[in-house]
Amino acid sequence: REAKARVIGTDPDTDVAVLKIDLPKLPVVTFGDAAQLQVGDIVLAIGNPFNVGQTVTSGIVSALGRHSLGLTAFENFIQTDAAINPGNSGGALVDVNGHLMGINTAIYSPNGGSLGIGFAIPADTARQVMEGLIRDGEVRRGWIGVEPRTLTPEFAENFNLPVNQGVLITGVLQNGPAAASGMRPGDVVTRVGDTAVSNTAQ
Repeated sequence: REAKARVIGTDPDTDVAVLKIDLPKLPVVTFGDAAQLQVGDIVLAIGNPFNVGQTVTSGIVSALGRHSLGLTAFENFIQTDAAINPGNSGGALVDVNGHLMGINTAIYSPNGGSLGIGFAIPADTARQVMEGLIRDGEVRRGWIGVEPRTLTPEFAENFNLPVNQGVLITGVLQNGPAAASGMRPGDVVTRVGDTAVSNTAQ
């Protein structure tokens, strides 16, 4: 079936959009818990590569929490070796039970073909973006206003810090939330709430 889609909202920072189509009896996918994924888990990538028609490729989760790739502003990708070729972007990455684990979004490839390094936005991130776009027409994000740097044991030793693991605050934005709360350059963050942190991605 074919239908015209209406754009409900877009989020360039994650490269996700919400579209609405008016067709009866649309099939739906069940959201999985991407937080439960582990390296080595089997996943399937669904898409329409090179416009040849719907295809399914299989692979494993190669890595989790991939960031600093320069693809989007907020990066926390699932990496997979399931073949993701041009045309797969926006397709589903599902587990063996068909539960949505991510949205295929990018590949590493100097020649445009699949080399076994593909990236997907986790389903929980996609759900948060979807809910924000439907509710508010945009995604509203909290911000801290700091320049963080992962603390290395060598750095901690050189500066005689009392901890050797955490996130060093190298800069604080004037009049930002962190500054208002009393955070200063040189502080080391070891926990956020009840969650221990050892690097900037966390």
